Amino acid sequence: MPRQLIVIDSQSLFDWMVFHNPVCAAWPLALASGDWEWIFTSEMKAEFDFVAARGFGGRWPVDTAAIASAWTLNAHEVPVPAPLGAAARLHCTDPDDQKFIDLAIAARAHTLVTRDKALLRLARKALARHGLRVCRPETWSDELAPGMPD
Repeated sequence: MPRQLIVIDSQSLFDWMVFHNPVCAAWPLALASGDWEWIFTSEMKAEFDFVAARGFGGRWPVDTAAIASAWTLNAHEVPVPAPLGAAARLHCTDPDDQKFIDLAIAARAHTLVTRDKALLRLARKALARHGLRVCRPETWSDELAPGMPD
């Protein structure tokens, strides 16, 4: 079976890499399994780096070495896609999040993982028009659980 492409938004990445949300515990193993390929653009990485550089206070230190390692081991940079035509594009009400849905559609990704309400509101249209599943981190993690070793 070919690898399933996945796009993960910044909020969900911070849940995984900074806040160590247990919901995301299976992600590194899933991404290393070869079943999934996490893709991102330079714009997405720049947004992540900008927010990470601001930090999250003393309670949530940003381990830059661990984060860099996670990106290197698990993520695959792809070019920023050409603008989608009107028939293909789904309009996100949050302009900062448009890049996530655009990449997922352009790359024909299987899944877009997000906590963002504006992106989640596009879930039905994305599935119907593009076969793209837009879901919360918990949903993707729950689906990984049966295939993950204990």
